Amino acid sequence: MSPSDDTPENISDDIYDPGFVKDVFDRCSERYIAFSYFCSLGFTERWRRQCVGAMPAPDDQAPEGYDLMAGTGEVWPHLLKRFPGTRAITAVDISSGMHRRALERLHAHRAHKIDFIEDDVLASALPDESAAFVISTFGLKTFNPAQHARLARLVARALKPGGVFSMIEASDPKGWLLRPLYLFHLKTILPLVERVLLRGAQDFAMIGIYSTNFGDASAFSEMLRSEGLEVEFKRYFFGCATGVVGRKPGGIEVHTTRGRSS
Repeated sequence: MSPSDDTPENISDDIYDPGFVKDVFDRCSERYIAFSYFCSLGFTERWRRQCVGAMPAPDDQAPEGYDLMAGTGEVWPHLLKRFPGTRAITAVDISSGMHRRALERLHAHRAHKIDFIEDDVLASALPDESAAFVISTFGLKTFNPAQHARLARLVARALKPGGVFSMIEASDPKGWLLRPLYLFHLKTILPLVERVLLRGAQDFAMIGIYSTNFGDASAFSEMLRSEGLEVEFKRYFFGCATGVVGRKPGGIEVHTTRGRSS
């Protein structure tokens, strides 16, 4: 079933199938950057910067690591600015269209530091203990809970002892006074903008569905903790985005990071 055949409300549980996700983001790739920035009122860029800022410093002076569900690589400038000694970032994404746009339009001058694996992240054979850091921005929503558990195992396995991570995702700000307005924006405004201005196949409306289905990163934080990682759950802008940051024990210096922060 494709989003061109049905309204988002009628799309089946297959929205989490890797092939479905790839098709959605391949079709979105040409307009994704402008659309996400405009429809988030610029918050996506701010949250990417905050995601990098929240990540503990890697032990390595010239770290190598993974950007999972890397999309168009919009987090790379923030990552390389904070850690200029970064030797390499391996971007893993199922959408070749998103990565092609990333290198052609945004990051040609950084290409020497970027490797790319086009693959379903959960099927990627990333080597054990191969990463000083793992980062991900706005990719968690494309997984269901069972897939999140697999992702938590992957992160724990791929990190070196002492390796660090930070991930962020748009979330449902339950308890916030303006939550109804926020959900109206996701469920009504995004599809309307796409139908009127983009004449698309409701692919961008899927982003709103993924986000509201996701809820927040609290359950994922517990999955990471169950894999032996030190984890802090974070809330950004009243919970409109949430994230996880932490470290794999066993490095040069161990930090305990439990609890919540706003």
